[in-house]
Amino acid sequence: MELPALKLPAIELPFDIPTLMHPPVDHFAIAIPILVLIIEIINLVAKKRAIGVLSFVLLALGAVAVVAAYFTGLHDGKEAFDALTQAGQAELKEHKLLGSYLVIASVVVLFFKLLSAMIKRGMMKALFLLVLVVFVAGILKQGKDGGELVYEHGANVERVTDLDSELFDAKEELDELKEEMKSTSEKAAEEVETVKEAVSKAVDTATKKTSEAVESVKESTAEAAKTVEEKSSELMDAAKEKAAEVKEQIVPETSEIEKVPQAEEQPDVATH
Repeated sequence: MELPALKLPAIELPFDIPTLMHPPVDHFAIAIPILVLIIEIINLVAKKRAIGVLSFVLLALGAVAVVAAYFTGLHDGKEAFDALTQAGQAELKEHKLLGSYLVIASVVVLFFKLLSAMIKRGMMKALFLLVLVVFVAGILKQGKDGGELVYEHGANVERVTDLDSELFDAKEELDELKEEMKSTSEKAAEEVETVKEAVSKAVDTATKKTSEAVESVKESTAEAAKTVEEKSSELMDAAKEKAAEVKEQIVPETSEIEKVPQAEEQPDVATH
């Protein structure tokens, strides 16, 4: 028979639940209600108040154990769900649903225990024992289903093994990656320094060569200017000397031309 769907309010715990805490907590959630049932049966004959108080304290502890089993089961169930087959996942959902009902039932049993202590009548005591027996039966059924999940479907066995293996491999890969990144960073830093030095040297060399080239050009230009000036001066001097020679040649010829006698004028003879 399938139980109606029931969803308890989500509660954020202020701490993280370790994986695989569900199995040890379950031992208390199963054992305490059974122990209380045995004590209550004994107290039917003994009718001791101290036994009734002990039963109430154990029931309160049992309710805490059931709530703890519920939360640890939620955590371990999430870890194991993906590794289960479809049948295993369906079984896990039913296991969670019954666990939700048992959380509520543990509070109900505790409430009936209080009523039976306050209303000291045989009918109330019998009703409490009936509720307790149903609760213990539900606890035993839940324990049986949990065992099937582990031994038949491998819940929290293969999954945890796989997770441990994957975590170990991931840690190894992370360490290797860190070493590679560290080595790469060191090599990159060395290459950057080498490039910086090479660029600095190249800049210094280029600057030095440029300065030398500029100085050489300046010297060559100065020498060329000086040579041009000297050549120009020599040409000017040569031109002056040539002009003087030409002048000297022209002046005597002019003097000779002036010394040539003019032809005597012939008188006009009249012819009649």
